[in-house]
Amino acid sequence: MTATIRPAIAALAFGLFAAAAHAEAPLANALTIYSSAQPGAVPPEVFRSGGQRGYVVPGYAVVRHERPITLTAGRNLVRFTDVAGLIDPTTVAFKSLTDPDGTRVVEQNFQFDLVDTQKLLDKYIDREITVEQVRGETVESFTGTLLATAGGLVLRLADGSVRTIPHNSGVKLSSLPGGLITRPTLVWDIAAKKAGEHVARVAYQTNGITWWADYNLTYAEGKDANSCKLDVGAWVSILNQSGASYPDARIKLIAGDVHRAPVPSAPMMAGRAMAKAEMADEARGFQEKTFFEYHLYTLGRPSSLPDNSTKQIELFPQVVDVPCEKTLVYYGQQDFYWTYGGAALTDRNYGLTGNKKVDTYLTFKNTKENGMGVPLPAGRVRVSKLDVADDSLEFIGEDRIDHTPKNENVLLKLGSAFDVVGERRQMDFSIDTARKTMTEEVEVRIRNRKEEPVRVIVKENLYRWSNWKIVTSSHPFEKQDARTIHIPVTVGPDKEAVVRYTVRYSW
Repeated sequence: MTATIRPAIAALAFGLFAAAAHAEAPLANALTIYSSAQPGAVPPEVFRSGGQRGYVVPGYAVVRHERPITLTAGRNLVRFTDVAGLIDPTTVAFKSLTDPDGTRVVEQNFQFDLVDTQKLLDKYIDREITVEQVRGETVESFTGTLLATAGGLVLRLADGSVRTIPHNSGVKLSSLPGGLITRPTLVWDIAAKKAGEHVARVAYQTNGITWWADYNLTYAEGKDANSCKLDVGAWVSILNQSGASYPDARIKLIAGDVHRAPVPSAPMMAGRAMAKAEMADEARGFQEKTFFEYHLYTLGRPSSLPDNSTKQIELFPQVVDVPCEKTLVYYGQQDFYWTYGGAALTDRNYGLTGNKKVDTYLTFKNTKENGMGVPLPAGRVRVSKLDVADDSLEFIGEDRIDHTPKNENVLLKLGSAFDVVGERRQMDFSIDTARKTMTEEVEVRIRNRKEEPVRVIVKENLYRWSNWKIVTSSHPFEKQDARTIHIPVTVGPDKEAVVRYTVRYSW
Protein backbone atom coordinates (compact mmCIF):
# COMPACT_ATOMS: atom_id res chain seq x y z
CA MET A 1 0.00 0.00 0.00
CA THR A 2 1.48 3.33 -1.02
CA ALA A 3 1.89 6.27 1.32
CA THR A 4 -0.55 8.39 -0.71
CA ILE A 5 -3.36 5.82 -0.48
CA ARG A 6 -3.08 5.19 3.30
CA PRO A 7 -4.08 8.73 4.41
CA ALA A 8 -7.16 8.71 2.17
CA ILE A 9 -8.34 5.36 3.54
CA ALA A 10 -7.61 6.46 7.09
CA ALA A 11 -9.59 9.66 6.59
CA LEU A 12 -12.51 7.75 5.12
CA ALA A 13 -12.48 5.25 7.98
CA PHE A 14 -12.32 8.07 10.54
CA GLY A 15 -15.30 9.74 8.86
CA LEU A 16 -17.24 6.48 9.01
CA PHE A 17 -16.98 6.27 12.81
CA ALA A 18 -16.55 9.88 13.87
CA ALA A 19 -19.21 11.48 11.59
CA ALA A 20 -22.94 10.86 11.65
CA ALA A 21 -23.58 7.65 9.74
CA HIS A 22 -27.27 8.37 9.24
CA ALA A 23 -29.31 11.44 8.42
CA GLU A 24 -30.88 12.83 11.57
CA ALA A 25 -34.36 14.22 12.27
CA PRO A 26 -35.86 16.26 9.41
CA LEU A 27 -35.80 20.04 9.33
CA ALA A 28 -38.13 20.32 6.35
CA ASN A 29 -39.74 18.34 3.54
CA ALA A 30 -40.99 19.82 0.28
CA LEU A 31 -42.54 18.28 -2.83
CA THR A 32 -43.43 19.59 -6.25
CA ILE A 33 -45.78 17.04 -7.80
CA TYR A 34 -46.29 16.56 -11.53
CA SER A 35 -49.12 14.51 -12.97
CA SER A 36 -49.29 12.56 -16.21
CA ALA A 37 -52.47 10.76 -15.16
CA GLN A 38 -55.52 10.91 -17.35
CA PRO A 39 -58.22 12.43 -15.14
CA GLY A 40 -60.16 9.69 -13.40
CA ALA A 41 -57.94 6.98 -14.89
CA VAL A 42 -56.48 5.62 -11.64
CA PRO A 43 -58.27 2.28 -11.04
CA PRO A 44 -60.40 1.95 -7.90
CA GLU A 45 -58.35 -1.12 -6.93
CA VAL A 46 -55.45 1.21 -6.16
CA PHE A 47 -57.38 2.61 -3.20
CA ARG A 48 -58.46 -0.75 -1.79
CA SER A 49 -56.64 -3.06 0.56
CA GLY A 50 -54.00 -5.03 -1.30
CA GLY A 51 -53.72 -2.62 -4.22
CA GLN A 52 -53.36 -3.75 -7.82
CA ARG A 53 -50.19 -5.59 -8.72
CA GLY A 54 -48.34 -4.23 -11.73
CA TYR A 55 -50.07 -0.84 -11.78
CA VAL A 56 -47.78 2.07 -12.64
CA VAL A 57 -48.74 5.33 -10.94
CA PRO A 58 -48.68 7.91 -13.78
CA GLY A 59 -46.84 10.82 -12.19
CA TYR A 60 -43.69 11.91 -10.40
CA ALA A 61 -42.41 14.49 -7.94
CA VAL A 62 -39.33 16.52 -7.16
CA VAL A 63 -38.62 15.91 -3.46
CA ARG A 64 -36.49 18.19 -1.28
CA HIS A 65 -35.31 17.26 2.21
CA GLU A 66 -33.37 19.43 4.64
CA ARG A 67 -31.53 17.39 7.27
CA PRO A 68 -28.85 18.04 9.91
CA ILE A 69 -25.75 15.89 9.51
CA THR A 70 -22.50 15.91 11.43
CA LEU A 71 -19.29 15.83 9.39
CA THR A 72 -15.58 15.81 10.12
CA ALA A 73 -13.01 17.71 8.10
CA GLY A 74 -11.95 15.43 5.25
CA ARG A 75 -13.78 12.38 3.94
CA ASN A 76 -17.03 11.11 5.44
CA LEU A 77 -19.25 8.12 4.69
CA VAL A 78 -22.91 9.07 5.20
CA ARG A 79 -25.91 6.78 4.85
CA PHE A 80 -29.13 8.64 3.95
CA THR A 81 -32.13 6.34 4.43
CA ASP A 82 -35.10 8.75 4.18
CA VAL A 83 -35.51 8.43 0.41
CA ALA A 84 -38.37 7.19 -1.73
CA GLY A 85 -38.24 3.59 -2.87
CA LEU A 86 -38.91 4.70 -6.48
CA ILE A 87 -36.24 7.39 -6.50
CA ASP A 88 -34.32 8.10 -9.71
CA PRO A 89 -30.80 8.12 -8.23
CA THR A 90 -29.40 9.94 -11.27
CA THR A 91 -31.34 13.06 -10.25
CA VAL A 92 -29.97 13.38 -6.72
CA ALA A 93 -28.53 16.78 -5.80
CA PHE A 94 -26.73 17.37 -2.47
CA LYS A 95 -25.87 20.75 -1.03
CA SER A 96 -24.55 21.78 2.35
CA LEU A 97 -26.33 25.00 3.29
CA THR A 98 -23.74 25.47 6.04
CA ASP A 99 -20.68 25.16 3.79
CA PRO A 100 -21.90 25.26 0.16
CA ASP A 101 -18.47 25.92 -1.38
CA GLY A 102 -16.35 23.55 0.69
CA THR A 103 -18.53 20.45 1.06
CA ARG A 104 -19.40 18.15 -1.82
CA VAL A 105 -20.31 14.55 -2.65
CA VAL A 106 -17.36 12.75 -4.23
CA GLU A 107 -19.14 9.46 -4.84
CA GLN A 108 -22.68 8.11 -4.44
CA ASN A 109 -24.12 4.61 -4.24
CA PHE A 110 -27.81 3.75 -4.21
CA GLN A 111 -28.53 0.55 -2.28
CA PHE A 112 -31.94 -0.93 -3.04
CA ASP A 113 -31.55 -4.68 -2.35
CA LEU A 114 -34.37 -4.70 0.19
CA VAL A 115 -34.88 -7.68 2.43
CA ASP A 116 -37.70 -10.20 1.76
CA THR A 117 -38.32 -13.84 2.67
CA GLN A 118 -36.93 -15.37 -0.51
CA LYS A 119 -33.77 -13.23 -0.45
CA LEU A 120 -33.17 -14.14 3.18
CA LEU A 121 -33.48 -17.86 2.48
CA ASP A 122 -31.27 -17.64 -0.62
CA LYS A 123 -28.56 -15.95 1.47
CA TYR A 124 -28.66 -18.90 3.89
CA ILE A 125 -28.07 -21.67 1.34
CA ASP A 126 -25.24 -23.93 2.65
CA ARG A 127 -25.71 -22.38 6.10
CA GLU A 128 -27.41 -23.69 9.19
CA ILE A 129 -31.02 -22.76 9.93
CA THR A 130 -33.76 -23.92 12.28
CA VAL A 131 -37.22 -24.80 10.93
CA GLU A 132 -40.29 -25.02 13.15
CA GLN A 133 -43.22 -27.12 11.93
CA VAL A 134 -46.63 -27.41 13.61
CA ARG A 135 -47.82 -30.99 14.17
CA GLY A 136 -51.22 -31.04 15.85
CA GLU A 137 -50.85 -29.17 19.12
CA THR A 138 -47.07 -29.40 19.20
CA VAL A 139 -44.24 -27.66 17.36
CA GLU A 140 -41.38 -29.78 16.00
CA SER A 141 -37.99 -28.17 15.31
CA PHE A 142 -35.35 -29.23 12.79
CA THR A 143 -31.84 -27.80 12.62
CA GLY A 144 -29.69 -28.44 9.61
CA THR A 145 -27.96 -27.05 6.54
CA LEU A 146 -30.21 -25.38 3.94
CA LEU A 147 -29.58 -26.99 0.52
CA ALA A 148 -32.34 -25.48 -1.66
CA THR A 149 -35.41 -23.20 -1.49
CA ALA A 150 -37.26 -23.87 -4.79
CA GLY A 151 -40.68 -25.44 -4.19
CA GLY A 152 -40.01 -25.73 -0.46
CA LEU A 153 -37.03 -26.08 1.85
CA VAL A 154 -34.49 -28.89 1.48
CA LEU A 155 -32.59 -29.45 4.74
CA ARG A 156 -29.62 -31.76 5.49
CA LEU A 157 -29.78 -32.80 9.13
CA ALA A 158 -26.85 -33.51 11.44
CA ASP A 159 -27.11 -37.31 10.86
CA GLY A 160 -26.69 -36.83 7.10
CA SER A 161 -30.35 -37.42 6.21
CA VAL A 162 -32.18 -34.99 3.91
CA ARG A 163 -35.62 -33.61 4.73
CA THR A 164 -38.02 -31.61 2.54
CA ILE A 165 -40.20 -29.07 4.33
CA PRO A 166 -43.01 -26.91 2.87
CA HIS A 167 -42.58 -23.13 2.65
CA ASN A 168 -45.34 -22.47 5.18
CA SER A 169 -43.12 -23.61 8.02
CA GLY A 170 -41.52 -21.14 10.39
CA VAL A 171 -37.79 -20.45 9.87
CA LYS A 172 -35.40 -19.12 12.49
CA LEU A 173 -32.23 -17.38 11.23
CA SER A 174 -29.27 -16.41 13.34
CA SER A 175 -28.83 -12.90 11.86
CA LEU A 176 -29.59 -10.60 8.91
CA PRO A 177 -27.15 -11.46 6.11
CA GLY A 178 -24.85 -8.75 4.80
CA GLY A 179 -25.90 -6.90 1.65
CA LEU A 180 -29.60 -6.75 2.55
CA ILE A 181 -31.19 -3.56 3.86
CA THR A 182 -34.65 -2.72 5.13
CA ARG A 183 -35.01 0.67 3.39
CA PRO A 184 -33.62 2.18 0.18
CA THR A 185 -30.43 4.01 1.09
CA LEU A 186 -28.17 6.60 -0.51
CA VAL A 187 -24.55 6.16 0.55
CA TRP A 188 -22.35 9.21 0.04
CA ASP A 189 -18.62 9.72 0.18
CA ILE A 190 -18.59 13.39 1.26
CA ALA A 191 -15.54 15.62 1.27
CA ALA A 192 -15.95 18.44 3.84
CA LYS A 193 -13.69 21.38 4.67
CA LYS A 194 -15.70 22.43 7.70
CA ALA A 195 -16.18 20.07 10.65
CA GLY A 196 -19.33 20.04 12.79
CA GLU A 197 -23.06 20.03 12.18
CA HIS A 198 -24.22 20.90 8.67
CA VAL A 199 -27.69 21.51 7.30
CA ALA A 200 -27.88 19.51 4.09
CA ARG A 201 -30.46 19.94 1.33
CA VAL A 202 -31.11 16.82 -0.73
CA ALA A 203 -33.27 16.92 -3.86
CA TYR A 204 -34.27 14.15 -6.27
CA GLN A 205 -37.04 12.93 -8.54
CA THR A 206 -39.22 9.97 -7.65
CA ASN A 207 -41.95 8.10 -9.48
CA GLY A 208 -44.99 6.63 -7.78
CA ILE A 209 -46.67 9.90 -6.81
CA THR A 210 -49.28 11.84 -8.75
CA TRP A 211 -52.18 14.26 -8.43
CA TRP A 212 -55.34 15.19 -10.25
CA ALA A 213 -58.34 17.46 -9.79
CA ASP A 214 -61.85 16.31 -8.89
CA TYR A 215 -64.73 18.69 -9.50
CA ASN A 216 -68.09 18.28 -7.77
CA LEU A 217 -70.91 20.22 -9.44
CA THR A 218 -74.47 20.63 -8.18
CA TYR A 219 -77.02 21.24 -10.93
CA ALA A 220 -80.15 23.37 -10.60
CA GLU A 221 -82.83 24.07 -13.21
CA GLY A 222 -82.97 27.50 -14.84
CA LYS A 223 -85.76 29.59 -16.30
CA ASP A 224 -86.34 27.15 -19.18
CA ALA A 225 -85.39 23.63 -20.31
CA ASN A 226 -82.05 24.75 -21.75
CA SER A 227 -80.78 27.02 -18.97
CA CYS A 228 -79.34 26.01 -15.59
CA LYS A 229 -77.08 26.98 -12.70
CA LEU A 230 -74.15 25.15 -11.11
CA ASP A 231 -72.44 25.17 -7.74
CA VAL A 232 -68.79 24.27 -8.44
CA GLY A 233 -66.44 22.71 -5.89
CA ALA A 234 -62.89 21.57 -6.67
CA TRP A 235 -60.60 19.17 -4.82
CA VAL A 236 -57.06 17.98 -5.35
CA SER A 237 -56.37 14.27 -4.91
CA ILE A 238 -52.75 13.30 -4.21
CA LEU A 239 -51.75 9.63 -4.49
CA ASN A 240 -48.45 8.66 -2.85
CA GLN A 241 -46.99 5.24 -3.64
CA SER A 242 -43.38 6.37 -3.89
CA GLY A 243 -42.12 4.19 -1.04
CA ALA A 244 -41.63 7.05 1.44
CA SER A 245 -43.69 9.25 3.74
CA TYR A 246 -43.41 13.03 3.82
CA PRO A 247 -44.46 14.48 7.20
CA ASP A 248 -45.35 18.18 7.41
CA ALA A 249 -44.30 18.79 3.81
CA ARG A 250 -44.57 21.96 1.78
CA ILE A 251 -46.60 20.94 -1.27
CA LYS A 252 -46.65 22.43 -4.76
CA LEU A 253 -48.56 21.12 -7.77
CA ILE A 254 -47.71 21.74 -11.42
CA ALA A 255 -50.64 21.82 -13.85
CA GLY A 256 -49.65 21.50 -17.49
CA ASP A 257 -48.06 19.10 -19.93
CA VAL A 258 -44.39 18.98 -18.92
CA HIS A 259 -42.33 16.95 -21.36
CA ARG A 260 -39.96 14.26 -20.12
CA ALA A 261 -37.60 12.16 -22.20
CA PRO A 262 -39.20 8.70 -22.54
CA VAL A 263 -37.47 5.92 -20.61
CA PRO A 264 -38.39 2.27 -20.04
CA SER A 265 -40.15 1.80 -16.72
CA ALA A 266 -40.64 -1.26 -14.56
CA PRO A 267 -44.05 -2.12 -13.08
CA MET A 268 -44.70 -0.76 -9.62
CA MET A 269 -46.89 -2.09 -6.84
CA ALA A 270 -50.07 -0.14 -6.23
CA GLY A 271 -50.91 1.34 -2.86
CA ARG A 272 -52.90 -0.36 -0.13
CA ALA A 273 -54.42 2.41 1.97
CA MET A 274 -56.59 5.46 1.71
CA ALA A 275 -56.17 8.46 3.94
CA LYS A 276 -59.09 10.49 5.23
CA ALA A 277 -59.95 13.61 3.28
CA GLU A 278 -58.66 16.84 4.77
CA MET A 279 -60.55 20.11 4.47
CA ALA A 280 -58.31 23.03 3.66
CA ASP A 281 -58.14 26.17 5.75
CA GLU A 282 -59.43 28.75 3.27
CA ALA A 283 -56.89 31.36 4.33
CA ARG A 284 -54.03 28.92 3.81
CA GLY A 285 -55.26 26.89 0.87
CA PHE A 286 -53.78 26.68 -2.62
CA GLN A 287 -52.42 29.84 -4.21
CA GLU A 288 -52.22 29.77 -8.02
CA LYS A 289 -49.78 31.57 -10.30
CA THR A 290 -48.40 31.22 -13.81
CA PHE A 291 -45.05 29.44 -13.92
CA PHE A 292 -43.21 29.24 -17.27
CA GLU A 293 -45.89 27.81 -19.64
CA TYR A 294 -47.70 26.03 -16.81
CA HIS A 295 -49.62 26.87 -13.65
CA LEU A 296 -48.24 26.35 -10.15
CA TYR A 297 -50.47 25.71 -7.12
CA THR A 298 -48.81 26.17 -3.73
CA LEU A 299 -50.46 24.95 -0.54
CA GLY A 300 -50.21 27.64 2.14
CA ARG A 301 -49.63 25.24 5.03
CA PRO A 302 -47.64 22.05 5.64
CA SER A 303 -49.43 18.75 5.07
CA SER A 304 -48.33 15.14 5.61
CA LEU A 305 -48.35 12.54 2.83
CA PRO A 306 -47.99 9.01 4.27
CA ASP A 307 -46.76 6.28 1.95
CA ASN A 308 -49.52 4.20 0.30
CA SER A 309 -52.17 6.84 0.88
CA THR A 310 -54.48 9.23 -0.90
CA LYS A 311 -55.20 12.72 0.40
CA GLN A 312 -57.87 15.17 -0.73
CA ILE A 313 -57.42 18.93 -0.27
CA GLU A 314 -59.76 21.68 -1.42
CA LEU A 315 -58.41 23.41 -4.53
CA PHE A 316 -60.57 26.52 -4.21
CA PRO A 317 -63.71 27.47 -2.21
CA GLN A 318 -67.06 26.49 -3.69
CA VAL A 319 -68.48 28.86 -6.30
CA VAL A 320 -72.28 29.09 -6.40
CA ASP A 321 -74.84 29.97 -9.08
CA VAL A 322 -72.55 29.69 -12.09
CA PRO A 323 -74.77 30.19 -15.20
CA CYS A 324 -74.80 27.20 -17.52
CA GLU A 325 -76.63 25.89 -20.55
CA LYS A 326 -78.06 22.42 -21.09
CA THR A 327 -77.82 21.29 -24.69
CA LEU A 328 -79.34 18.21 -26.33
CA VAL A 329 -77.41 16.87 -29.33
CA TYR A 330 -78.58 14.20 -31.76
CA TYR A 331 -75.69 12.66 -33.67
CA GLY A 332 -77.20 9.98 -35.86
CA GLN A 333 -73.80 8.90 -37.19
CA GLN A 334 -72.24 8.64 -33.71
CA ASP A 335 -71.33 4.93 -33.97
CA PHE A 336 -69.89 5.29 -37.46
CA TYR A 337 -66.15 5.59 -38.15
CA TRP A 338 -65.39 7.32 -41.41
CA THR A 339 -62.62 8.95 -43.41
CA TYR A 340 -62.40 10.42 -46.91
CA GLY A 341 -59.37 8.35 -47.83
CA GLY A 342 -58.23 8.80 -51.42
CA ALA A 343 -61.60 8.69 -53.16
CA ALA A 344 -65.22 9.76 -52.78
CA LEU A 345 -67.46 7.35 -50.85
CA THR A 346 -70.01 6.39 -53.50
CA ASP A 347 -71.54 3.32 -51.82
CA ARG A 348 -75.13 4.36 -50.99
CA ASN A 349 -75.23 2.05 -47.94
CA TYR A 350 -72.02 3.38 -46.46
CA GLY A 351 -72.47 5.27 -43.20
CA LEU A 352 -76.06 4.29 -42.38
CA THR A 353 -76.51 3.82 -38.63
CA GLY A 354 -79.35 3.15 -36.23
CA ASN A 355 -78.33 5.39 -33.35
CA LYS A 356 -81.38 6.85 -31.58
CA LYS A 357 -79.73 8.36 -28.52
CA VAL A 358 -79.93 12.09 -27.91
CA ASP A 359 -76.97 13.14 -25.76
CA THR A 360 -77.09 15.68 -22.94
CA TYR A 361 -74.36 18.30 -22.52
CA LEU A 362 -73.73 21.05 -20.00
CA THR A 363 -71.59 24.05 -20.85
CA PHE A 364 -70.45 27.06 -18.84
CA LYS A 365 -67.88 29.78 -19.35
CA ASN A 366 -64.89 29.94 -17.01
CA THR A 367 -65.03 33.71 -16.53
CA LYS A 368 -64.70 36.07 -13.60
CA GLU A 369 -68.19 37.42 -14.33
CA ASN A 370 -69.55 33.93 -13.66
CA GLY A 371 -67.66 33.65 -10.38
CA MET A 372 -64.91 31.50 -11.92
CA GLY A 373 -62.11 32.90 -14.08
CA VAL A 374 -59.36 30.63 -12.69
CA PRO A 375 -57.16 28.08 -14.49
CA LEU A 376 -58.82 24.66 -14.09
CA PRO A 377 -56.39 21.69 -13.97
CA ALA A 378 -57.38 18.57 -15.85
CA GLY A 379 -59.71 16.38 -13.84
CA ARG A 380 -62.90 14.42 -13.55
CA VAL A 381 -66.16 16.34 -13.17
CA ARG A 382 -69.08 14.75 -11.30
CA VAL A 383 -72.50 16.39 -11.49
CA SER A 384 -75.34 15.87 -9.00
CA LYS A 385 -78.85 17.28 -8.64
CA LEU A 386 -80.83 17.91 -5.46
CA ASP A 387 -83.90 15.73 -4.91
CA VAL A 388 -86.15 18.05 -2.90
CA ALA A 389 -88.31 15.11 -1.73
CA ASP A 390 -85.67 14.06 0.79
CA ASP A 391 -83.08 16.85 0.39
CA SER A 392 -80.44 14.48 -1.03
CA LEU A 393 -78.00 14.90 -3.90
CA GLU A 394 -78.35 12.35 -6.69
CA PHE A 395 -75.63 11.65 -9.25
CA ILE A 396 -76.63 12.54 -12.84
CA GLY A 397 -73.40 12.11 -14.83
CA GLU A 398 -69.69 12.78 -15.13
CA ASP A 399 -67.06 13.70 -17.69
CA ARG A 400 -63.40 14.68 -17.89
CA ILE A 401 -61.89 18.03 -18.76
CA ASP A 402 -58.41 18.87 -19.98
CA HIS A 403 -56.39 21.80 -18.56
CA THR A 404 -58.73 24.74 -19.14
CA PRO A 405 -57.51 28.38 -19.05
CA LYS A 406 -59.68 31.21 -17.79
CA ASN A 407 -62.28 32.67 -20.17
CA GLU A 408 -62.64 29.33 -21.99
CA ASN A 409 -65.81 27.25 -22.26
CA VAL A 410 -66.18 24.02 -20.28
CA LEU A 411 -68.20 21.33 -22.08
CA LEU A 412 -69.45 18.26 -20.18
CA LYS A 413 -71.24 15.22 -21.57
CA LEU A 414 -73.54 13.77 -18.90
CA GLY A 415 -75.42 10.98 -20.68
CA SER A 416 -78.42 10.43 -22.96
CA ALA A 417 -81.91 11.88 -22.62
CA PHE A 418 -84.62 9.39 -21.67
CA ASP A 419 -87.65 11.22 -23.13
CA VAL A 420 -86.10 12.61 -26.32
CA VAL A 421 -85.43 10.23 -29.21
CA GLY A 422 -83.81 10.68 -32.62
CA GLU A 423 -84.07 8.77 -35.86
CA ARG A 424 -81.99 9.23 -39.03
CA ARG A 425 -82.83 7.84 -42.47
CA GLN A 426 -81.49 8.13 -46.00
CA MET A 427 -84.45 9.13 -48.18
CA ASP A 428 -82.79 9.31 -51.59
CA PHE A 429 -79.40 8.76 -53.21
CA SER A 430 -78.19 9.22 -56.80
CA ILE A 431 -74.81 9.28 -58.50
CA ASP A 432 -73.68 10.64 -61.86
CA THR A 433 -70.30 9.12 -62.61
CA ALA A 434 -69.92 11.13 -65.84
CA ARG A 435 -70.28 14.45 -64.06
CA LYS A 436 -68.66 13.07 -60.90
CA THR A 437 -71.48 14.18 -58.66
CA MET A 438 -73.73 12.43 -56.15
CA THR A 439 -76.77 13.65 -54.29
CA GLU A 440 -78.09 12.40 -50.98
CA GLU A 441 -81.29 13.31 -49.14
CA VAL A 442 -81.37 12.75 -45.38
CA GLU A 443 -84.30 12.88 -42.96
CA VAL A 444 -83.91 13.28 -39.19
CA ARG A 445 -86.85 12.95 -36.80
CA ILE A 446 -86.70 14.22 -33.22
CA ARG A 447 -89.49 13.10 -30.86
CA ASN A 448 -89.97 14.91 -27.55
CA ARG A 449 -92.02 13.02 -24.92
CA LYS A 450 -91.52 15.67 -22.25
CA GLU A 451 -94.21 18.05 -21.02
CA GLU A 452 -92.09 21.05 -22.00
CA PRO A 453 -90.41 22.15 -25.23
CA VAL A 454 -86.77 21.24 -25.83
CA ARG A 455 -84.08 22.58 -28.14
CA VAL A 456 -82.02 19.92 -29.91
CA ILE A 457 -78.96 20.35 -32.12
CA VAL A 458 -78.90 17.88 -35.01
CA LYS A 459 -75.24 17.18 -35.78
CA GLU A 460 -74.45 15.87 -39.27
CA ASN A 461 -71.13 14.88 -40.82
CA LEU A 462 -70.87 15.27 -44.60
CA TYR A 463 -68.53 12.36 -44.94
CA ARG A 464 -68.69 11.27 -48.58
CA TRP A 465 -66.28 13.87 -49.99
CA SER A 466 -64.67 17.17 -49.06
CA ASN A 467 -66.41 19.23 -51.76
CA TRP A 468 -70.11 19.51 -50.81
CA LYS A 469 -73.04 21.91 -50.95
CA ILE A 470 -76.36 21.90 -49.12
CA VAL A 471 -78.93 22.16 -51.93
CA THR A 472 -82.09 22.29 -49.80
CA SER A 473 -82.79 22.28 -46.08
CA SER A 474 -86.04 22.42 -44.10
CA HIS A 475 -84.28 24.28 -41.26
CA PRO A 476 -81.43 26.79 -41.12
CA PHE A 477 -78.04 25.15 -40.54
CA GLU A 478 -74.71 26.32 -39.11
CA LYS A 479 -71.45 25.21 -40.71
CA GLN A 480 -69.06 24.14 -37.90
CA ASP A 481 -66.06 23.08 -39.99
CA ALA A 482 -65.18 21.67 -43.41
CA ARG A 483 -67.35 18.58 -42.93
CA THR A 484 -69.79 19.23 -40.07
CA ILE A 485 -73.08 21.12 -39.86
CA HIS A 486 -75.40 21.80 -36.90
CA ILE A 487 -79.15 22.15 -37.38
CA PRO A 488 -80.88 23.63 -34.30
CA VAL A 489 -84.50 22.57 -33.89
CA THR A 490 -87.11 23.25 -31.21
CA VAL A 491 -89.57 20.45 -30.46
CA GLY A 492 -92.81 21.12 -28.60
CA PRO A 493 -94.17 19.02 -25.70
CA ASP A 494 -95.01 15.50 -26.87
CA LYS A 495 -94.35 16.55 -30.47
CA GLU A 496 -92.12 15.47 -33.34
CA ALA A 497 -89.89 17.64 -35.49
CA VAL A 498 -88.77 16.52 -38.96
CA VAL A 499 -85.55 17.85 -40.49
CA ARG A 500 -84.74 17.20 -44.14
CA TYR A 501 -81.78 18.34 -46.17
CA THR A 502 -80.19 17.48 -49.50
CA VAL A 503 -76.44 17.58 -50.04
CA ARG A 504 -74.60 17.40 -53.37
CA TYR A 505 -71.01 16.17 -53.57
CA SER A 506 -68.66 16.73 -56.53
CA TRP A 507 -65.13 15.51 -57.16
